[in-house]
Amino acid sequence: MGSVKDLKIIKNPTFETSGEGLFTFSDRYSIFDWGGMPDHIDYKGESIALLGAYFFEKMDELGFLNHYLGLMENGQVKNLSELKNPSKVMKVKLLRVINPKFDNNKYDYSIYSHQKGNFLIPLEIIYRNTLPEGSSVFKRLNESEITPEDLGLKNHPVPNQKLKKPIIDFSTKLEVTDRYLRPDEAQEIACVNDEELNELKESTLMINKMISREFSKIGLKNEDGKIEFGYGPERQLIVVDVLGTLDECRFTFNELPVSKEITRMYYRDTAWHCATEDAKKEDRINWKDNCILQPDPLPPKLKNLISQIYCSCTNEITGNEWFKDIMPLKEILKDIQGEIYCEK
Repeated sequence: MGSVKDLKIIKNPTFETSGEGLFTFSDRYSIFDWGGMPDHIDYKGESIALLGAYFFEKMDELGFLNHYLGLMENGQVKNLSELKNPSKVMKVKLLRVINPKFDNNKYDYSIYSHQKGNFLIPLEIIYRNTLPEGSSVFKRLNESEITPEDLGLKNHPVPNQKLKKPIIDFSTKLEVTDRYLRPDEAQEIACVNDEELNELKESTLMINKMISREFSKIGLKNEDGKIEFGYGPERQLIVVDVLGTLDECRFTFNELPVSKEITRMYYRDTAWHCATEDAKKEDRINWKDNCILQPDPLPPKLKNLISQIYCSCTNEITGNEWFKDIMPLKEILKDIQGEIYCEK
């Protein structure tokens, strides 16, 4: 399935009907499009599955169509309230994944113009409530890939700027390396009309509000995050993958990251990350094969603190002590700041 979760297909989807499958959320993590990093984060898989289930069940209450069917325990499909122990296996409906053709160093999405429904939309839709330091937006602006007007802004933004209205951004989903897109490019490759594009944006904004509201209850700010969608058999919009987790969103507490961004911050100034950037400039498709360095493991203390953050967030958001003997989140965060900037 990917670098951080595995898929077991129970029933394949067709043009007319959804399939069924099992997501197993692993303890692996991935940053900078590298794939699996050297370390595994203890209990990360269970934390992501439980938190993802929590938000899918919230979406059910709000009437959002999605592919979530439940979590697995002892061979049975259960809701969160029925689980006796943490689970890392989620049962979901499956849609068709239609890979674009790749020819002459370019992706061809024309196949989507012939699709009615029951497929994954080949986009990641990103909401941005603020623009924290390290946001990809600044790099794209500095390299003239986009303008402030493309983002609905009048002036060049500054780090940690709180936006009056959330920004909606788009990137590719099925390419070797994620590529950011202007709205018109996203609409073109997904073959959606103006009304469908607006539905994607409005649904993303509503989900953003829900996630922000839930995390504000434990004192965290929802900076940005990604949502993935598909179309059901009758081309009804469906939320897929997983949402509202520390891998899909960027949360902060007093400007300190409380998400996968912690690992990005640790590695961002390393020689390995510099090597990945150089390799991508040389060859956007085969860059990993040409990268001259491999990432080093995380320091043991930092890795343990990251594990505790995943567990504590899941405990506090769901209101259930799934993971025992875990400190409150705000106490964990007191210990982690110095570790992020330790010698690399």
